[in-house]
Amino acid sequence: MSSIYLARQPIVNIDENLEAYEIMYLDANKQVAVSNDRYQSASVINSVLNKFGTKEFLSEHKAFIKVDEKFLMSDLIKTIPTDFFILSLSENIDITERILERIEQLYEQKFTLAIHDIDLNSDNIKKYQEILNKLSYFKINVYVDMGLEDKDLIVELQDKEIKVVATKIEDLSVYQIAKNLECDLFQGYCFSKPKILKNEKFDPSQFNVLKLYNMLITDTNIDEITTEFENNHALSLQLLQFLNSANFHFRNKISSIHHVLILVGRKPLSQWLMLMIYSKSLTKNVKVSPLMLMVKNRTELMQNLLKVLKPDVKSNALGEAYLVGALSLIDTIFKVDLAEILEHINISDIAKKALLKDEGTLGMLHKAVRDIEDFNISAISDFSKRYRVLEESIQEVILAAIENVNEFEESMKNS
Repeated sequence: MSSIYLARQPIVNIDENLEAYEIMYLDANKQVAVSNDRYQSASVINSVLNKFGTKEFLSEHKAFIKVDEKFLMSDLIKTIPTDFFILSLSENIDITERILERIEQLYEQKFTLAIHDIDLNSDNIKKYQEILNKLSYFKINVYVDMGLEDKDLIVELQDKEIKVVATKIEDLSVYQIAKNLECDLFQGYCFSKPKILKNEKFDPSQFNVLKLYNMLITDTNIDEITTEFENNHALSLQLLQFLNSANFHFRNKISSIHHVLILVGRKPLSQWLMLMIYSKSLTKNVKVSPLMLMVKNRTELMQNLLKVLKPDVKSNALGEAYLVGALSLIDTIFKVDLAEILEHINISDIAKKALLKDEGTLGMLHKAVRDIEDFNISAISDFSKRYRVLEESIQEVILAAIENVNEFEESMKNS
């Protein structure tokens, strides 16, 4: 079990709200996707999730997990919690009488069933004809040449109350095709990777928030900061609601921004503010975007990997690690080169070089975090060997970050 890495890829609805995850897992020893040994990997992931805690790993969301015929027919599958997991049947499973009987059993036991990442055509729909009434999801690969004929097949599935999940959404052009086909859900790196449009101007309202962030991390007078906050009414209201939520336990309710600055302090406020910048990066009806959760995950990984490397690390160094993680995706918000944005922020040369060139300890961690996101197991193993960090320690940091991201998501929902 010590050699298995876990990760989650977001699945969103048409409003780009997080709907579910797909669990991905890789073998650090083989450095390949463990789909090549699915029966063993399914057993491992079941053990890991039971040890770590399903709710801690997924929060309130459901997760798709790919299963092959061996795992489908094993008794181990019955140990998977039906409230959280969606069994996504591999395209390699032949629908035999034996499989039909098993699917009927699982359906009666309240398992949610799906077809995993398959090409959409009449033959494949026909292949699953006998189990369509047992399916809740049909995950299809989306390609640039799909058209009206494919849309008819999607409608055929939706008429049977099956949600169609468009997968392999790697860029905005494919995403638009999937939306034109009127798929129900969408999955791919398009929703967890930067969407940058070059050579656009700063959005003035966003830049004002960045200005306020800069005031918090410098020695600006508290009265000036209070005034700047109060001039941004929407942000001030959101902050007060967040701090008055059940996740904070002050003796008295906070009633003013000045009060917040005194009780909470500049550093925690600046970190919250950076996440608020990301929360405004998508449409207004998205409260907690996948991008916002991604930057929260980066800051957790940056700080905790630094603690593993340097157990006696000082708080100011941890703060700088947080800053690198927080700013690493800021170009997706302002839609200009990161180097240009950094000219407007008072950060150290160390942080700037880490962000722009992956230089120094923070730069090395910045790259390691991206390798973790990309599931580049070879690079993670190299990092482990080069800096003499146990792979088990890296896995613990990854899982702890996921748990903290889930807690953050819940706190934002309750604010």
